[in-house]
Amino acid sequence: MARRPRGRFIDGILLLDKDTGMSSNFALQRVKRIFNAAKAGHTGALDPLATGMLPICLGEATKFSQHLLDADKRYTVTAKLGERTDTSDSDGEVVQTRPVNFSQELLMESLDYFRGETMQVPSMYSALKYQGQPLYKYAREGIEVPREARPINVFELNFISLEGDELTLDIHCSKGTYIRTITDDLGEMLGCGAHVIMLRRTQVAEYPYERMVSLEQLNEMVAKAEAEEIEPKTVLDPLLLPMDTAVSKFKEINLSDNVAPYLMNGNPVQAPVIDGLDDGEIVRITIGDEHKFVGIGSMNGDGLLAPKRLIVVRDPSSESN
Repeated sequence: MARRPRGRFIDGILLLDKDTGMSSNFALQRVKRIFNAAKAGHTGALDPLATGMLPICLGEATKFSQHLLDADKRYTVTAKLGERTDTSDSDGEVVQTRPVNFSQELLMESLDYFRGETMQVPSMYSALKYQGQPLYKYAREGIEVPREARPINVFELNFISLEGDELTLDIHCSKGTYIRTITDDLGEMLGCGAHVIMLRRTQVAEYPYERMVSLEQLNEMVAKAEAEEIEPKTVLDPLLLPMDTAVSKFKEINLSDNVAPYLMNGNPVQAPVIDGLDDGEIVRITIGDEHKFVGIGSMNGDGLLAPKRLIVVRDPSSESN
């Protein structure tokens, strides 16, 4: 007999405002404990140095976390000019110091180089794996391993300010873009070196910045609820965004209540054909007049919808307190 997981069955996505100095996994475990959730997962790690938006998926929402990992991101970054470090951020050791002496024209030309589609060699201090081990483990042992350049896309790179030796930028980029690497490369183009001293993720996909909440705020809400003899979940659960927001970019296929049981049992079903839908394209599946989200699937040119990732529809009375 399968062991029942500890915690309650709660589904949704929390936009955590991660604080500096904590790992993404530490933040995840704290959120899971605060919500007393049976299952939780994050959507791509933020460096301990970095702050900002870290979507935390609870319950069935974890099934769609990959789509947020693949989403575009936006960052505000401040670089200290004149110093290069071995990690390209302030957690590393300074390996070179040079005077800061460049023109505004060179800065603008250099920024333009990074806009659009380019190839980027990942930092040795990244979590990418080589022969089964993260690159940062090799880096900590002083071992340099070969890394292939990967395509990235910087949709926007906006100059914010240059105050003394601190340069602040706003960067909207594709998945897999290393802001530390852009900063290090930019410093070399300017001839003075640079490293990240502040990094804040301000957006993931289309999630609103104003919906973020910090661990400190969550703890305060729980303490206030307990002081007022209110169940914490009554104030915590409204913070969660619907789990289908993770796949909102996909077109919707709405099935009738009669057809839905066949799909939920894993069977392909005939579905309404949508104009402009490519064969095999991923779609978001809803059921009935209420458009209840049940998962994602793919549809062929003949209108046959095959399930790919479906949620478990639970009886609300089964929720554990």
